[in-house]
Amino acid sequence: MSDPLATVMTVMLGCRLPVVQTAMGWIAEPQLVAAAVEAGGFGFLGAAVMTPAEANEKIISLRQLTDKPFGVNFHMFQPGAADLVEIILSHRDQVRAVSFGRGPDAAMIGRFRDAGILCVPTVGALKHAQKMAALGVDMLVVQGGEGGGHTGAVATTVLLPQVLDSVDLPVVAAGGFADGRGLAAALAYGAVGIAMGTRFLMTCDSPVPETIKARYVATGTDNIEVTRAVDGLPQRMIRNAKLARLTAGGAIASWRNALAAGFEMKRATGASWGDLIRAAQGMRNHGGLTLAEAMRAAAAPMLIQRAVVSGDGDGGLMATGQVAGRLGDLPSVADLLARIESEARARLVALGAAPRRMTA
Repeated sequence: MSDPLATVMTVMLGCRLPVVQTAMGWIAEPQLVAAAVEAGGFGFLGAAVMTPAEANEKIISLRQLTDKPFGVNFHMFQPGAADLVEIILSHRDQVRAVSFGRGPDAAMIGRFRDAGILCVPTVGALKHAQKMAALGVDMLVVQGGEGGGHTGAVATTVLLPQVLDSVDLPVVAAGGFADGRGLAAALAYGAVGIAMGTRFLMTCDSPVPETIKARYVATGTDNIEVTRAVDGLPQRMIRNAKLARLTAGGAIASWRNALAAGFEMKRATGASWGDLIRAAQGMRNHGGLTLAEAMRAAAAPMLIQRAVVSGDGDGGLMATGQVAGRLGDLPSVADLLARIESEARARLVALGAAPRRMTA
């Protein structure tokens, strides 16, 4: 009898379990990615917030922690994106996939595919899934509205079957998943696996400071909101003092926040104002943002860094999936994936053994 957890995803990505650790900026660092792949899942390094040199160093560090395949996340509007692409290609012997939201064009996708690197973008709307399929990607991560960070308005239970019915690609389900019950449900829909961000953040292998993890553990679903105040696009965040200040301002505050975030991004990364403006313009063209919103979008990772790296729970931002409101522990990644596997197998067996209801 075939193994129900051996799916198209596990074959394509070279992992044992159909579980993806998503590429959260400042969080999907080598230690977390290595823990995910060593435990049987597939992990993405969060290089979208790194300079090319930093990304290369982190990839090398990750390769020293594991000999298993892993993925790298980036977007085409970040400073140094062209150099980062070349770095990813140079590690093609172990980098199995790239993920992206604001992604490359068909020619760039072709370069990755020619190098044997799979393109696995994350989409939050049916039209974006169809566009990525037309560009020739290999697999989709479909994130419903429950997901963390930038998110859409359509729930996973609606979006997932929409996409499955409209594209001829393997689909990984994301948005609201945290356990084996969710994995069994996703497979029942026809997905080839699940992707999780917040659940991996809330592990002892995550590099997030313990004080910030404690805030995630303590938060409830009524303390999480979706806002456009960060960069003009809907994002799900844990409520805190910084988010309250961002949501209270008007147009002048929007520009003040954009410039302040830009200065912080420039100081941390060494990027020039020209680099930041070009990144912002790319985001503006891609997402229909105002210039102030696009500037904030280009620099918003610094506000997240302030929380998840520096440990400032009041002055930084804490992106989260809605699922954080029901999670209350910080297991190791190994224990988490073992638990997910056990739960999923138990649910699938129970469903297969359940007697059919008699109809009148």
